[in-house]
Amino acid sequence: MTPPQFLARDDGERIAYRRLPGKEPGIVFLGGFMSDMTGTKATALEAFCKARGQAFLRFDYFGHGASTGAFRDGTIGRWRDDALAVIDRLTEGKLILVGSSMGGWIMLLAALARPERVAALVGIAPAPDFTEDLLWPSFSPEEQRRLLAEGAITIASQYDPRGYIVSRRLIEEGRNHLLLSRTIDIACPVRLLHGMKDEDVPWKTSLRLAERLVSEDVRVTLVKNGDHRLSTGADLALLQRTLEELL
Repeated sequence: MTPPQFLARDDGERIAYRRLPGKEPGIVFLGGFMSDMTGTKATALEAFCKARGQAFLRFDYFGHGASTGAFRDGTIGRWRDDALAVIDRLTEGKLILVGSSMGGWIMLLAALARPERVAALVGIAPAPDFTEDLLWPSFSPEEQRRLLAEGAITIASQYDPRGYIVSRRLIEEGRNHLLLSRTIDIACPVRLLHGMKDEDVPWKTSLRLAERLVSEDVRVTLVKNGDHRLSTGADLALLQRTLEELL
């Protein structure tokens, strides 16, 4: 595989990306918390776009994958800005944003910031507000105390034996970007795919999100035996059908 390309940010950091030229609307994949652009869904989407001649972009946020920066220094606002940077500087025309897990939150924030660029959104187990609604309440009182006093803690993860570092700044800065407590002014078509056996993000999160969106063209698809990743062959086929309908 050829090495990724890099987009330089104003602060000297570099965002790794892979871009496929093609027709509009282009598709941009936004990955999850501590994931990268080499995952199953990202590569499957690239193959799908290549077969259709559709433009496609996948990238790694600051502190993720091949991009520079320390993960513990990342925040929701920083990762939103990374998404906006690649959208503004590496894509043209209308886009369909596909956001997985945390990428679903970033997708929504990007759509709010660039409504004129977004043709549609597809959320895969979207996790808006997860720092406040899922992470913070999951910590014991002792873990919350340590996080506030020490600035960061490491939490166990089924996806990484090293665990994840969660910073106080991630939690506190995330409060500037919460969406589910208000009306979300996004009017484009939105498709939300969620597994009912998701142990990380409750499937009812997608229902809450659907209620908050201004758009009247919103559909939630629940996969009864689906997990958080939704990356089996059947799951990927569902994602492909969803995009084909929007395209």
